[in-house]
Amino acid sequence: MNAIGNKSRRSLCALATFAALTVLAPSAMAQDVEPVSDLLATADPAQGQTLTRQCIACHTFEEGGPHRVGPNLWDVVGRPKASREGFNYSPVLLELGGDWSFEDLNAYLANPRDFAPGNRMAYAGVRAVDDRAALIVYMRGLSAEPVDLP
Repeated sequence: MNAIGNKSRRSLCALATFAALTVLAPSAMAQDVEPVSDLLATADPAQGQTLTRQCIACHTFEEGGPHRVGPNLWDVVGRPKASREGFNYSPVLLELGGDWSFEDLNAYLANPRDFAPGNRMAYAGVRAVDDRAALIVYMRGLSAEPVDLP
């Protein structure tokens, strides 16, 4: 991609971040994140898909999709953290280890900076636990073999 395209993509991500900071972020994000596991069975994946509009400036969701500022999110639920080939992850994410469980995704979506201090994701997080559940259930379905719900 040329320098103008990269600059435009960064501007788009900055705009998405500003929107997240002004609309979605609470005034003070609590360290404790409300668990999402009990909400997943009744969460609406269509609502989750709608909520991805705030993500598409930086991520793609389709199988084999390209990386953008953030990695492609196809098959992310249950996948090892920082494992998408060809993406330059933050060192802190590379050091986390483990798989993206439902609760890890919940905590990361609630506040990426609290979950992994020093990561490069410039997004304030999704405040409402119901919205996080919907996003996670939607992303769970983006797999040839979705992980079982808890």
